[in-house]
Amino acid sequence: MDSIGLAVRSGELAALRLFDIAYTIDLTHAESLWAMRESGKVSRAQLTSTPPKALNFGVAPLQLALGSTLLTLGNREVTAELSVRLYDFGVAALAARVAVADLTWDAFVADFDALDRAVGPTSTTFWTNLLARVCEVILPALDRPAVDTSLDEDYLIGTVHAFSEPLDAAELRNRVDLAALLSGEKRALSAASNRELLARSFSYYADDMVILTWDRAFIYEPRRDTDVADVIEVANAQLVEFRYYDTLLDDELPRMYDRVENAHGAMSLFASRRFAHLARRLYTLVAEVTELTERVDNALQVTEDVYLARVYSTALGLFRVPALGESVDRKLAIIRDTYAALYEEASSRRTELLEISVVLLIMLEIVLMVFRR
Repeated sequence: MDSIGLAVRSGELAALRLFDIAYTIDLTHAESLWAMRESGKVSRAQLTSTPPKALNFGVAPLQLALGSTLLTLGNREVTAELSVRLYDFGVAALAARVAVADLTWDAFVADFDALDRAVGPTSTTFWTNLLARVCEVILPALDRPAVDTSLDEDYLIGTVHAFSEPLDAAELRNRVDLAALLSGEKRALSAASNRELLARSFSYYADDMVILTWDRAFIYEPRRDTDVADVIEVANAQLVEFRYYDTLLDDELPRMYDRVENAHGAMSLFASRRFAHLARRLYTLVAEVTELTERVDNALQVTEDVYLARVYSTALGLFRVPALGESVDRKLAIIRDTYAALYEEASSRRTELLEISVVLLIMLEIVLMVFRR
């Protein structure tokens, strides 16, 4: 690697922290609430360079400007612009963005690691305070606000718009140690680790590139498009939401088994009512989770843009979103089967009760006839 003399003329370091904050968010209501209380910029996010017919948000997220703050990166203080993007399916994606200008490549890597230390996974207070500020304003727009906001995801994105000299993607790979940037490691990685770390690399033009890893991404984008960063964020938002539903169903299944057991232990006279009530609760849960997971699945609609579709699908696979979706589907199937069995058993108990009633009426009629004689 020969990064000597190579500098980042312009770019950006971004730290994301995403939280599940509600069942759903009324974005229109949230926008009006924010406009009444805050003077920050408000916008509906759209992909900047991709035609809507090729790839577009299902429901455009609401982006709110949160001002700026000072962060310490290494030995100096920098200004970070703060914002939040609200997704209608209940996720808030907070971001701290630091503009970069005239840094050597080594300094760019050092600042990237320093940003991770400053507001990374261990810096919960910074993000929870910011989230509390947002939720205080938009609370009336939240449907079933989350009591526990500990379920979150963090991600770092390093973006370069221009180097001190023209470079295409192939030259960039040869000039700088991208593995060090994406791993955060100070020691040299093995050849196998390097290959694995840089395996998810994409370029559309000769002079652009994106490399995805589990918790970091590097973007080289001379045209300053933000579409790649946006789809990475959407994939993280979907990860948060599917993690939430997977955890919700993990907690619900044992309770379901206990309720079924209690219903079976009820006296026959009341069992059918209990079975029917429990079946309705399970049906409601299945309907709600199915509706929201479909909304999450359709958060970004991909049709014609093959390049962004590849980046997006790779990010989803890397973040295990399809695997979590399958896990949610399996648990929903268990609940659906239980619902069907409960409904059938409730019907059977009602039929049994009717049969007993008919038999008792016949016996009563016989007894009455005997006494009349």
